[in-house]
Amino acid sequence: MDTRLVPATAAHLRSMTAWFPDRRSLRAWGGPAFRHPFTEATFLEDARFEDLTSRALLGADGAVLAFGQVYDRLGRCHLGRLGVAPDRRGRGLGTALIRGLVAEGLEALETDECSLFVVPGNPAARLYARLGFREAVYPGPGFEAYTFMTAPGEAVLGGGPRGPAGAAP
Repeated sequence: MDTRLVPATAAHLRSMTAWFPDRRSLRAWGGPAFRHPFTEATFLEDARFEDLTSRALLGADGAVLAFGQVYDRLGRCHLGRLGVAPDRRGRGLGTALIRGLVAEGLEALETDECSLFVVPGNPAARLYARLGFREAVYPGPGFEAYTFMTAPGEAVLGGGPRGPAGAAP
């Protein structure tokens, strides 16, 4: 599929609001502080669109196929608010999104490790594991409802999954 990762615009985010028809799906994607019901303005505000590096994976027709954010968390390239359009899941777009975000984030943040949070039971956790992410202990309070995962950047970019201390799992 012909795709390109581009800086997300407010219009891209507005087009994604239909991806989250209920509080549960919105909170799984956006976190516990996301307001529901939302307006276009609160959606952009709660996504921290103005504060975080946001990227949209677009199809050849310009439609938003996937979205994610990248920022520094604990010295790692942290991925947040990862999402693929519900009608496009299972086509490799999540992999393309994550690898694009990681490639950009590792360089911009001058690090070689990645992290993310996932809601327990989210099927996307299988994708994250295939890309080399492993469960880790988060060193602080406030995220007990989520699974924290880390990975070496080279594993995510295609160097193969690694376990603790760089050993193969």
